[in-house]
Amino acid sequence: MTVANFSVVVPATTANLGPGFDSIGLALALYMTVDVASAETWSVFYEGDEYGDLPSGEDNLIVQTIQDVAGRYEKKIAAHRLQISSDIPLGKGLGSSATAIAAGIEIANRLAGLELSSKEKVFIGSELEGHADNVSAALLGGVTISYFDGEEIDVIHIPEPKVGAVILVPPEALRTEESRGLLPKQLLHMEATLGSAASSVMAAAIVQGDWVTAGRMMEKDVFHEPYRKQLFPDFDEIREMSKELGAFGMTISGAGPSLFIAVKEGSEQQLAVKLAAHFPYYKCIAVRPSVAGAQCK
Repeated sequence: MTVANFSVVVPATTANLGPGFDSIGLALALYMTVDVASAETWSVFYEGDEYGDLPSGEDNLIVQTIQDVAGRYEKKIAAHRLQISSDIPLGKGLGSSATAIAAGIEIANRLAGLELSSKEKVFIGSELEGHADNVSAALLGGVTISYFDGEEIDVIHIPEPKVGAVILVPPEALRTEESRGLLPKQLLHMEATLGSAASSVMAAAIVQGDWVTAGRMMEKDVFHEPYRKQLFPDFDEIREMSKELGAFGMTISGAGPSLFIAVKEGSEQQLAVKLAAHFPYYKCIAVRPSVAGAQCK
């Protein structure tokens, strides 16, 4: 059996939190672990059937990221074997691609001795991902609020959000490209203004730890929820019951197809059990935020 030289652990993420479209991310305590060992050729092995169809060689996203990052700094990295175990559902709106990119950045940083700063890692990840929400949270942990225009990035990091969560995961995956195809190319100025206001108030409330206000703002999204909600069985019923059970708010996790429910810290398990009994189509996962972002061990 090959002995790992080191391991990288990366958390799952949920993005947007409603109106924070492509800018707000939250790391979740579900993890992907990549054991890295020297090898003759690049090879990637996933534990579990869910990831079995992913590429297992140099065309794997983690390997591509490693080589991309090394190439940016004119470094070459010898082949390695990557052994991967993951708690993160694939293609379910929990940042699985951003997690892979974050892992690749950390592996390249370690193997090439790049000593990248957190901001440099987030910038590279955002370039590769196309937006900053998931990958910044995967790299830094906690909540991240990001501005990224392709040339510059600024990130506000809230390291220890005091909130619990329930994730409702459907059996079928959804490609992000398909979900984005449902969005309009334009919004009326008044609509966009309200959406921006909801995002701003939500971000300020999260910084202050006011999840009651943040939860209300989560449900005022105009950027994507109105166009995607028809993809989710029982969407309105889940939101109504969640609020009756004391949840702060419910929204779509990233581009979907999972749903994210913000709840009082410590109540997530009880609420997950009750929702699972009423909505058996979904797998209900009780989870806390991950304070730690991507880490080498």
